[in-house]
Amino acid sequence: MNLTVILVSFVLLLATSPAGHSAGRRRLEKATFAGGCFWCMEPPFDKLRGVVSTIAGYTGGHKKNPTYEQVSRGLTGHAEAVQVVYDPDKVSYSQLLEVFWHNIDATTPNQQFCDHGSQYRSAIFYHDETQKQLAEESKKMLEKSGRFRSGIVTEITAASEFYRAEDYHQDYYINNPLRYQEYRHRCGRDQRLRQLWGAREASR
Repeated sequence: MNLTVILVSFVLLLATSPAGHSAGRRRLEKATFAGGCFWCMEPPFDKLRGVVSTIAGYTGGHKKNPTYEQVSRGLTGHAEAVQVVYDPDKVSYSQLLEVFWHNIDATTPNQQFCDHGSQYRSAIFYHDETQKQLAEESKKMLEKSGRFRSGIVTEITAASEFYRAEDYHQDYYINNPLRYQEYRHRCGRDQRLRQLWGAREASR
């Protein structure tokens, strides 16, 4: 058997082995954020190159399989949240954190804009130690920047079970654009974000 045949056989072996298949697949990761109404947290992540999907749901509480009615009444300990599935080769976790901070009010405990209660708290739910470190570093940088007069109250905590919200909540801004825009304006979300970040940075 000559050298060319040996090399071809070796390449074919790699391509058909389990390791070869896994190397060819995209390595996707998850990030989970709470920033008040989950309808409003999907759009900024959806438009990022490298984000594969966003899922509206509930996490951080004690109730198994919660419903929207239970969460919205503050009975479960859960926060409305979004789970972001992304390709780390195309978008970094640090970039996701930057988008997160620019789309929340990090200074209000148990409140985001017009929505009040612990179910609307802002939070970063990290999935591993690297995410935890990056989240804590980004929070410290914001605190040192002096941008906010009030302290940053966004919690950073380990991710727990994430429960997908009811189907009618998924991609609400796409499926119900007029109602979504009316809610967003009435809640004062964009107005407050412009106060916090300025018109240019708030559009991120």
